Amino acid sequence: MTKVRTGQAPAPLKRAQFNDRFRAFFTDPAFRAEDESIERLAAIAWDAYQEGRKAPITQKAGPGYADPGYELSSEWVETKRRIDEAQTRWHKKSTASRVLLVCSAARNDGTCPGEMSKSFRLAQIAEQALKTESMEVDLLDLSLLTSSYALHIHPCKGCVSTAMPLCHWPCSCYPNHSLNQTHDWMAEIYERWTAAHAVLIVTPVYWYQSPSPLKLMIDRLVCADGGNPDPTSTGGKKPEKAKALEKAGWDYPRHLAGRAYGVVVHGDVAGIEGTRRALCDWLDWMGLIDAGPQARLDRFIGYYEPYHNSHDTLDKDTGVQAEARNAALAVAHAVRELRAGRLRAVQPKLERPRLK
Repeated sequence: MTKVRTGQAPAPLKRAQFNDRFRAFFTDPAFRAEDESIERLAAIAWDAYQEGRKAPITQKAGPGYADPGYELSSEWVETKRRIDEAQTRWHKKSTASRVLLVCSAARNDGTCPGEMSKSFRLAQIAEQALKTESMEVDLLDLSLLTSSYALHIHPCKGCVSTAMPLCHWPCSCYPNHSLNQTHDWMAEIYERWTAAHAVLIVTPVYWYQSPSPLKLMIDRLVCADGGNPDPTSTGGKKPEKAKALEKAGWDYPRHLAGRAYGVVVHGDVAGIEGTRRALCDWLDWMGLIDAGPQARLDRFIGYYEPYHNSHDTLDKDTGVQAEARNAALAVAHAVRELRAGRLRAVQPKLERPRLK
């Protein structure tokens, strides 16, 4: 077995440094009346940190797992249950057609920018078009990460690069209560992706790339492409066990394959084509099915123009508004064809020579 390489992890925090970080949550002078209570809470948190109590509430895995007696995080079990139920609904022909509409901008008028994003406006146009086609629309506004209390998409920890089976479906890296890595939105987002028959991503370009909220979600969806649905098979996070499983042969299951997709990218100077290609390549890789050329859009809104009047520019650009509407209509059409079996019928069923 290949050697597990270690030596990068930093030393644990000292108590004083830990206390400084913990008390930073209570900087507001209004908390001063409860300083003694905060100190007692800090002592409890310190114990959890020292002992590494990642999942303080657990339950036996039970039947269907490699190790039925393994103590799984109860929070993970609940997330997995909801995902399984969503997958069951997705399979049923009687289920209403559902599109996950992702607004990827970090900007909204409920926080520092004081103004909504153009992505949100384009998403609204797409939403109305989808509803005219009798689609159920689930609007996932990623800007909530910047404006909602204690809501997070924690970063991917890169388990897959140690061994694919160490990357669990859904992700079991979070919550980690010992490190205060909680309120992980992905526990809900996994379910919403699973329930969708199609995904339409509307995004701006930030510095030639996808905005950070979108990239955080993309990275955390790596477990949907090859992830291990049984954490007991790796003893939780035991790299040696995961490496042995992958070496013995791993089939890299595509948990979200078979859904349709569309992408709408807009920018003001550069990066729209590269971002659109990267998003489409990623969705293709995961086994999603593109909804055709009209559902893959990249456009400038106010090329090299100022920012202050960019919404006015969008008002005048009826062409891009119509193209965003058409992208949604193309996705709706693809969903109908897909669920009727006609879209897959024209796709060749070829064995993948390389599973990874």
